[in-house]
Amino acid sequence: MLSIKEERPARVKIVRRPLHGVLLLDKPLHLSSNDALQKVKWLLRGEKAGHTGTLDPLATGVLPICFGAATKFSHIHLDAVKTYEATLKLGQKTSTGDAEGDVIEAREVTSVMTAQALLDEACARFTGAISQIPPMTSALKKDGKPLYELARQGLEVERAARAIVIHKLVITKLDDQRLGLVVTCSKGTYIRTLGEDIGEFLGCGGHLSSLRRMATGDFEIGKAITLPALEALSDEARGALLLPVDVMLSQYQRVDLDSDNAGRFLSGVRRRTEVKDNEFVKVYGPGDQLLGSAHIKAEELIPTRLLSPLDIAQIQSFNA
Repeated sequence: MLSIKEERPARVKIVRRPLHGVLLLDKPLHLSSNDALQKVKWLLRGEKAGHTGTLDPLATGVLPICFGAATKFSHIHLDAVKTYEATLKLGQKTSTGDAEGDVIEAREVTSVMTAQALLDEACARFTGAISQIPPMTSALKKDGKPLYELARQGLEVERAARAIVIHKLVITKLDDQRLGLVVTCSKGTYIRTLGEDIGEFLGCGGHLSSLRRMATGDFEIGKAITLPALEALSDEARGALLLPVDVMLSQYQRVDLDSDNAGRFLSGVRRRTEVKDNEFVKVYGPGDQLLGSAHIKAEELIPTRLLSPLDIAQIQSFNA
């Protein structure tokens, strides 16, 4: 008996292109940051891309996607101050501290626990410099293994407390045992842990039922685009959404060089300058072209991270 071989449709090969800049994505629910990155990279046909800090699948919100030369500076925004909107479900503790876990404990939520005076006291207690014990569901490693892998095996190991800063903590609403929070915090803050700690302080326990990142550094959710909106755009319109590479260095001091000094700087040669010592400097050449980052010490401009001549040529070609 003859078998008929099914013909599969040929795969369409994506022709990648060199892109340089930053796209602000409003990451959807239930999608990992890496999956979102790969989707955006595919839509824009970019050759090289990365993001500036992981959002859990449970979380939504602003996720800067860096292309090309912008990836050289993505580490800067790992340290950026971040703002979140969160919802804390009171009265239930879960195995993961969020809605993805199983309920492991339920407690009654009384009016005393949600009295305004106690809520105000909770905000004061968890504002400022505090310490947190990272959750077992985090990506921190113990003996080379991520904690979340150990947690999946039913293991729990000792974790050292970490110093963080909660710059602002505001309770925005209380509705049906759900507490709305706005948190502005330093890097390394686990909002699910903060939620659990607030629940314990109130006496009823709780877990994070939703989380949305509203800002990371200067990047705000109002300037981000959703995946469906990005998919609906033409190829040209998607590329036009890219912010220039130097948005990654918005807080850095600017130094301009003439063509001769710009060439030497790009070769890694230190240059003399009258600018005061500064650890965070962005350097430009003729035509308002970003050359890279640097620091100034003892009247010397010292390269830190440089764009390559190819990067610069591609940026100029794309903007032409």
